[in-house]
Amino acid sequence: MTIRLLLLPLFALICSYGPATAGQSRVYFGTYTKEGESQGIYHAAFDDSTGKFGQLALAAEMKNPSFLAVAPSGKTLYAVSEVAGANGEGEVSAFRILESGSLELINTVRAGGGGPCHVSLSPDGKTLAVANYGGGSVASYRVADDGALSEPVTVIQHVGSSVHPTRQKGPHAHSINFSPDGRFAYAADLGTDRIYRYAVDPATGALIASGETVIAPASGPRHFAFRPDGAFAYLINEMTLMMTAFRVDKASGELTELQSLSTLPPGTEKVGSTAEVVVHPKGRFVYGSNRGHDSIVAYGINEASGELSYLANEPIRGKVPRNFAVSPSGKWLLAAGQQSRSVTVFAIDEATGKLTFADSEIAVWSPVCIRFVPVK
Repeated sequence: MTIRLLLLPLFALICSYGPATAGQSRVYFGTYTKEGESQGIYHAAFDDSTGKFGQLALAAEMKNPSFLAVAPSGKTLYAVSEVAGANGEGEVSAFRILESGSLELINTVRAGGGGPCHVSLSPDGKTLAVANYGGGSVASYRVADDGALSEPVTVIQHVGSSVHPTRQKGPHAHSINFSPDGRFAYAADLGTDRIYRYAVDPATGALIASGETVIAPASGPRHFAFRPDGAFAYLINEMTLMMTAFRVDKASGELTELQSLSTLPPGTEKVGSTAEVVVHPKGRFVYGSNRGHDSIVAYGINEASGELSYLANEPIRGKVPRNFAVSPSGKWLLAAGQQSRSVTVFAIDEATGKLTFADSEIAVWSPVCIRFVPVK
């Protein structure tokens, strides 16, 4: 461990290619600060032509900024603070993205529950939603023209449980995502084995209960992602290590389950748990992360049916992949290794969807979330 600590500054220098410039992206990393070395949110330039990073820098100090969201404008960034304050709630903060890549705090508001773990924005950037794992609730906020957050417009407490005697004794909202048209928000709840569907009031940002989808017992629904056209969606289940495909009724928002596939290679003994699911920008592939197996699984998506076909598992060259991100160009996948304290880069074969290690990585202490911001 001591050797790793000494090498971190040197590694950052080796990876330095200067500040982000036109045609590049800036990448932000949410981290866990509770492990002692991270100070908050970090950023680095990313060269889309080479897959290489610039030098790592602290963007803003913050306690446990475990999940991030970037406004469609690319001008503001939002982060949950996965802590429990005096009232038992976590917090969510809005930041202005400066030209240097640093973040300037706009405001901080309560998260509407304990242990906020996920944050997302509506496609128009006017409504923000947070999932609170510890409290088992979701909250929504109105976003002002300057990026500031209102106090919670809606706080909805999930109720119920499922079959696992310890992990599912109560609700644990693990993510909340907007449909591509912004009409609905979907909250995956690990504790109740359900996806809760909410209609979104476009004028106020309020969430209105609209239905729910029951998942197989002991699945542990975690994260959820749409194909860009909104016709299909994909759920990664933390406890069963399964990826579930759904058809989406765009009028009602209702989900119809199509299939479930393992996130591990055929014949592999179940190990660990899953974390993230991401659909490729072109809608032809979907990826998921396996903690314990320490790999990214790739599937092909049938254009007509939305069903998945297993392609391959690629080791992340690190430990405990949490969130990962696909570059806006669709050329690269960046995987956060929480316990290896690294972010590794993989080239995406846009014909087959398979991943190849790009011999590129950057040292980040306890990385949890990765977000791209194109540099204009």
